[in-house]
Amino acid sequence: MPASPTTGQLLRVLVALVSMSCLSQFFRVSQGVIAPELMRELSMSPQELGFAGGAFFIMLLAMQIPVGIWFDRHGARVTQAALAIFIVACAVLVARAQSAGDLIVARTVMGLGCAASFMALVFVLSKWVEPARYTTVLSWGFGLSNIGTIAATAPMAWAASTIGWRNSFLCLAVISAAAAITFWTVVRDRPPGSTEPPARPEPLAAVLAGLMMVWRTPGLVPVLAMHTFASGTQLTVLAIWAGPYLNDLYGLDGIARGKYLLLMGLAQVAGIFSYGPLDRLVGSRKKVIVSGALATITILAVLAVHTRPQLWLAVTLLTASLYLGSYSVVIVSQGRALFP
Repeated sequence: MPASPTTGQLLRVLVALVSMSCLSQFFRVSQGVIAPELMRELSMSPQELGFAGGAFFIMLLAMQIPVGIWFDRHGARVTQAALAIFIVACAVLVARAQSAGDLIVARTVMGLGCAASFMALVFVLSKWVEPARYTTVLSWGFGLSNIGTIAATAPMAWAASTIGWRNSFLCLAVISAAAAITFWTVVRDRPPGSTEPPARPEPLAAVLAGLMMVWRTPGLVPVLAMHTFASGTQLTVLAIWAGPYLNDLYGLDGIARGKYLLLMGLAQVAGIFSYGPLDRLVGSRKKVIVSGALATITILAVLAVHTRPQLWLAVTLLTASLYLGSYSVVIVSQGRALFP
């Protein structure tokens, strides 16, 4: 069982964790709002833009098992602080990009740097918060992390139109360095008074045996499948698709796109906070997850049928999909409950 830190201690750790996950959210979404400008200035095709967006997530995926091993061996604090170096580097690389290839490399480095941000939040809070409050506190962490999503919409559009997207990313390099220093200074893997033994290195054979034990956990594969599509759908809509969609169908400029993406980002945040306590109120995570999935499917099916809806309807449906599709926080909590 986790020790009982004071409210002040928990809040400081939560803020430091959220500062890093905010950066991850910002970087994964930021391409969407400036996508037309990137395509024009870097002479990118839609396929190259899509690959640049996907490069972030491909690297993020590839790094998850190594990150989990490093958490067990070295702890989340050391792992995240080390990877933060790549977050700073990727912001500089984006600012200096001269071609589609440069942006793809930068986005790949970005995925490497952000690979531990959300799992650090999940991992550290599982040590600091008792199980009965875990989903609620985790929903606060996930919700506050979307400050990064919000910053990547209208504020990013404004910054790009004011100082240029290159200078905006140079500013982000400085902000990222400050967040990394704060994380290293404040976060500890376990709360004061914890009796849990510290992380220790294990031989490779023990690591592989542990991974096999994890994969044989009953119920894990369905949880992973649900999370893949729940999280992937929201990321596709907000981070990659919505910006070009609003530009191509309605001719919206960066500022206008940013305002609508801001609305969608706020809806996502509200959805995360709404889903946080629902598993306790409803008494079933399965009912909450299935209801959220069915609602999301319905909304996206309506958008698929209407190839060019009126702008207000398109924005309303996209916003609703992000609000009702924010149930992945409940899936994460269910996955955490599968393990001691």
